[in-house]
Amino acid sequence: MTEKETWLITGCSSGLGKSLATVALEQGKNVVVTARRPETLAEFAQLFPETALITALDVTDDASVAAAVEQSLKRFGRIDALVNNAGYCLRGAVEECAESEIRRQFDTNFFGTVRTIQKVLPCMRAARRGTIINFSSIAALSTSEGSAFYGASKCAVEGLSDGLRKEVGPLGVKVMVVEPGPFKTDFFHRSIDVNANNISDYAATAGKRKVKLQNPEDSGIQGWGDLRKAAEVVIRAADMPDGPFHLLLGSTAVKIGEEFVKSRDKEVRQWASLSIQTDA
Repeated sequence: MTEKETWLITGCSSGLGKSLATVALEQGKNVVVTARRPETLAEFAQLFPETALITALDVTDDASVAAAVEQSLKRFGRIDALVNNAGYCLRGAVEECAESEIRRQFDTNFFGTVRTIQKVLPCMRAARRGTIINFSSIAALSTSEGSAFYGASKCAVEGLSDGLRKEVGPLGVKVMVVEPGPFKTDFFHRSIDVNANNISDYAATAGKRKVKLQNPEDSGIQGWGDLRKAAEVVIRAADMPDGPFHLLLGSTAVKIGEEFVKSRDKEVRQWASLSIQTDA
């Protein structure tokens, strides 16, 4: 009988993390369900008492990450998949944001991902198997005004993932980057940190996006995705031996991805004659 897979997922209190944990548990996997406030995860323990391990995990705290990994291995003996989903978005113009805010953005979205990877990789290397799934965003392909530091943190995650997959691929460990389009979650309220410094020259650009929305539909975004379907697609792609490295989620994300590739290709071709003038 094949042993059950064990997944460790960060940021499971809502949204894509919660949906992923739910679908993985329904499919019979062991899941380490984590959040900064584990009391928000009580329903998982009630519904899946044998296969769900509820534990606190703050990706900005090295000791918290280490403790969660230790508990995972103690309970299930293995970690087959790590999902780095926890994160938030700092809203504000580049000139407006303080260095402390910027560092906090990167400490969560980028260094938090680094922390979990470094703690989980030893057991994956020893087993010569595993999957690391890093959540990025379509903001890494097209960053809106007012979200420059969020987009930059996700670009950093993508660069990290690209180098990582070349290091751990020969060791049997797969890396996948997920680039979600819009989904109706509480991200637009709970996961938005609005910078308080308002410079009038940015009122019509970054200033318009410095809001928290209780209702995601008030954002004016079109083409919403289904959270459960997204979770099923991520799990299906993770199980594919030759699955994608970049996984776009939703038709909106695919459209943005196509536009990004076309725009970059056009720019490269347009300026190639200038670019090659640096050759010795």
